[in-house]
Amino acid sequence: MIGDINAWLDHGTGEGRLRPMDRAFARFLATLDPSADARVLAAAALVSRELADGHICVDVASLGEHDGALVGASDWLQGTPLVASPDGAPSAPLVLDGPLLYLRRFWRDEARVAAAILHRLPALPEPRGLDRELDRLFPAEADGSAIDWQKVACAIAARSSFAVITGGPGTGKTTTVVRLLGLLQTLAVRASQPRLRIRLAAPTGKAAARLNASIAAQVAQLDVDAAVREGIPAEVTTLHRLLGSRPDTRAFHHNADNPLHVDVLVIDEASMIDLEMMAATLDALPAGARLILLGDKDQLSSVEAGAVLGDLCARAEPGHYDDATRAWLRDVAGVDVGAWTDASAAWPLDQRITMLRRSRRFGSASGIGALATAINQGDAAAVNAAFAGGFADIARQPASAAAVAALAIEGRAEAPGYRHYLQWINDHRPAADAGDEAFAAWGRGALEAYGRFQLLCATRRGDLGVDGQNERIAQGLMERELIKATTGWYEGRPVIVARNDYAVGLMNGDIGVTLAVPDGQGGSMLRVAFLVMDEAGGERLRFVTPSRLTAVETVYAMTVHKSQGSEFEHTALALPPEPSPVLTRELVYTGVTRARRYFTLLATADILAYAVARKTKRASGLLGRLR
Repeated sequence: MIGDINAWLDHGTGEGRLRPMDRAFARFLATLDPSADARVLAAAALVSRELADGHICVDVASLGEHDGALVGASDWLQGTPLVASPDGAPSAPLVLDGPLLYLRRFWRDEARVAAAILHRLPALPEPRGLDRELDRLFPAEADGSAIDWQKVACAIAARSSFAVITGGPGTGKTTTVVRLLGLLQTLAVRASQPRLRIRLAAPTGKAAARLNASIAAQVAQLDVDAAVREGIPAEVTTLHRLLGSRPDTRAFHHNADNPLHVDVLVIDEASMIDLEMMAATLDALPAGARLILLGDKDQLSSVEAGAVLGDLCARAEPGHYDDATRAWLRDVAGVDVGAWTDASAAWPLDQRITMLRRSRRFGSASGIGALATAINQGDAAAVNAAFAGGFADIARQPASAAAVAALAIEGRAEAPGYRHYLQWINDHRPAADAGDEAFAAWGRGALEAYGRFQLLCATRRGDLGVDGQNERIAQGLMERELIKATTGWYEGRPVIVARNDYAVGLMNGDIGVTLAVPDGQGGSMLRVAFLVMDEAGGERLRFVTPSRLTAVETVYAMTVHKSQGSEFEHTALALPPEPSPVLTRELVYTGVTRARRYFTLLATADILAYAVARKTKRASGLLGRLR
């Protein structure tokens, strides 16, 4: 039992098991109920602490022994105004829902998300002519024995108000959704219905830009009528811009009282969406609109609390389709998902999930593909076999701080490092009297050259963390006379925006490169080149004065979390030499799959095996609510 709650809180904070804000939260609750059981206050501090690791709630049974503080049954959580049941006092800051203890705001968000999804699970009437359009958009391949999971995904989504399409890199998520939008718009036009209002969104500007470029190219090649093609937008926006962010608040312009004007909403990179953002999105979605989520269930979850896509796709691997879904897919799409049918264990949610299982990017000759598969399976031996398999696109190198920085600067023989983009800046510098268009093209080219390589780190601190590597790489670049300074503003300095800056129009995760441009008086001035999204969803180059950038960091190295939604020709991943809670299977997999052509791992075999063996599980009650 706890004697002095303040001493317990101070001790936990001093040892790093609690954050100062967790201690402050528990002490605040003590002012609301001075007679509260000390164990309730301790549990509140622990629930608050778990949010920092992405957990929505805490299973009371798992509280166990915390310095002997929390023991016995959970009856001590009852009988206090600080804790309420789901139907209890709405003013209580904590909610005990079955065995799960929540902060009220997160319990409310989880319940809202579950209710909105359950509302959309019943099947819609089958659109007339669906079978013919599916056959036209997905002609049979030479090997007719293989299931066309893209066709399955489109069929399922065509009769659903809610659908999830998950799959790894190269499985065709974007191709699938473009054909799905063509299918839905075609069916609407042929039924003499108004053209569907379709919006495309992603959690970050970088993810939105990638989807924008991919969709624009594929829509132009889609085999549909011109009127249908015109009804498929290529513009992609961020979720914050779609909902209408209100600076310095959690509120959005669009909500349940002011819903979006949309019939179909597609969200890419859904693994990055936290619970709060998903709740806000569903609140703003009209009751009759469709929601289609795309994402890789095996990637890292959102930075903020929750693992919405992971929860939704927890049962995707075995399928769990019921007999009715199997029969319907056989009739309308000509495919048999019998091997993924389990009528005895099927849930309504399972009938709205499709996992794309064939990678067209990473074939049998791809080390990146073999490595990603082995990591997902948690098979350390297969991971080592991939590195020893003679694949030209993957390599493992020593993990010392000096070796990491050297690789980042010089790259590998066949794969670029940062020397490449800095030399590109000098080699392609326009003449001083060149026009604005020439310097805009130069800025765009500098960003493209920088994006050919990225060093990813698992942590921020330490010699192999982001901070240490940013300093070491900058020093190495200056010693090679590729940059002229290591601190402050200098030409070539790459920066990443650390938080949304609405005044400047830059979003968290936007990357810029510092360039010297003419000042109009015979000299030069430093400006930072960014690719920003315009109102139409396209990209344009923008030069920003360094003095206007108040929340940026040098980004020779970035965390794996920050890299989500991006891809690089050559990606290197550095893991720390000691075990750490951040080292998980999902982190390594996400780092590997940021690479388009080449991947280099900088880690010891022991640390790699440790990370691959640890699968993330964020505490949440969402999946249980959807059963």
